[in-house]
Amino acid sequence: MAITLGDAAGIGPEIIAKAFQNAPDSTRGCFVVGDLATLRRATRLVSAGRIPLAVARIETPAEALDLPPRCLPVLQLGSLTEPPAFGRLSAAAGTLAAQAVVWAAQAALRGDIAALVTAPLHKEALALAGEPHSGFPGHTEMLQAQAAAHAGKSLAEMPVRMMLANDELRVVLVSIHIALRAAIEAVTFTNVLQTLLITHQSLNAILGRTPRIAVAGLNPHAGEGGLFGREELDVIAPAIAQARAQGLHVSGPFAPDTVFMRARAKGDRSGDFDAVVAMYHDQGLIPVKYLGLEQGVNVTLGLPLVRTSPDHGTAFDIAGSGQADAASLLAAIRMARQLSNGS
Repeated sequence: MAITLGDAAGIGPEIIAKAFQNAPDSTRGCFVVGDLATLRRATRLVSAGRIPLAVARIETPAEALDLPPRCLPVLQLGSLTEPPAFGRLSAAAGTLAAQAVVWAAQAALRGDIAALVTAPLHKEALALAGEPHSGFPGHTEMLQAQAAAHAGKSLAEMPVRMMLANDELRVVLVSIHIALRAAIEAVTFTNVLQTLLITHQSLNAILGRTPRIAVAGLNPHAGEGGLFGREELDVIAPAIAQARAQGLHVSGPFAPDTVFMRARAKGDRSGDFDAVVAMYHDQGLIPVKYLGLEQGVNVTLGLPLVRTSPDHGTAFDIAGSGQADAASLLAAIRMARQLSNGS
């Protein structure tokens, strides 16, 4: 499995180094697509007085399987002259981060790797990188474009959705990285139904059974019968009805301020639903992230490849301090391994 470097000025290299250092069993068979010097800096940072992990250059993914323990394999990409300053926006770091994602996506599409796990990139650095990378607001859109091009399809023919998941809650989003006004306009019959179909298909493969899907309303109290908005009556409910007619186990629309609590699993008690479809980015991500960033995993649904990511950003404010927690990255690696094994 490939792990992309993320933004070299952020915490991505640091959490990668911690994962390989502290969890060798979890990272077995993984390699990093990125930059040797940046990873060597990261291994020194996290070594805490111990001998740093060896960082070995590989030329092909298969070489990662033959390296000895306590070794971090890196497939060198790009040409950074030196690692960028921690916590500083850098066009070079944005370019390398994007190149790593493109390389890993194409390798996965060819079948050279089983999955990719993406360390966080910085959207402003991506914008500074220039075309073609600046045309994508994030990982999801970049991966969608690569998958569509590989399949000879348009973006509309390769719909994808973002799912944020942890041990307690799964949330799938109708829209992702767009302005709130645009996100409201994106709540259409087609988009909601498409989200339900992608969620059903993906979770059916993950769970091995028909998933129970709840749908959050857009408006307070799910519109209160049209008093606070008609999107639930005119758009969301008809999409749910159509999904049910196609055999999906879908309920709602429910009031957004309570549906996530109903879906949350606690200890040995499962939630009322296997996933919640949320209407826009923050509506769905706030409850998942409130439960804890350390175990959250971002999964892209609808792609002909397996892609997961930690549920946090580049954390420029703590980059280089050694404080970053690798738990979410390790959770993403475990999830990618599970999905690529089809279990």
